[in-house]
Amino acid sequence: MIYPGEISSDEDLARRILVRARSIAPGLSSIPDDDERKLDAIAILKGVVAEVPAPGARRVKSRGRNGTSISYNDPGGAFSDDDIMSLRSLCDVASAGLPVGSFPKARAFGREWAEGEYS
Repeated sequence: MIYPGEISSDEDLARRILVRARSIAPGLSSIPDDDERKLDAIAILKGVVAEVPAPGARRVKSRGRNGTSISYNDPGGAFSDDDIMSLRSLCDVASAGLPVGSFPKARAFGREWAEGEYS
């Protein structure tokens, strides 16, 4: 599991980035601590944190005048397409393996084919 302190000293920002990263690549939490992929994921997430603009004028997405509205860029916008693909590839490797679950032997369509069960 990746902890916020491993990617940034700003814990709130790190938590927001981790939440977004887990929505992009749900298998991120299943990477074991002793796996090299965890270090790769931390490196990617540190790069994402570095791309998040500091609060202030650089984070302003748009401004209004008479309606007095300001909208800010979200931290999730710091994920590039490369970051997204890289995180997903780490999780695809982490979840690769045999199918999980049991499959029933008796099937509703078993009587439809005279040849019998397939292997």
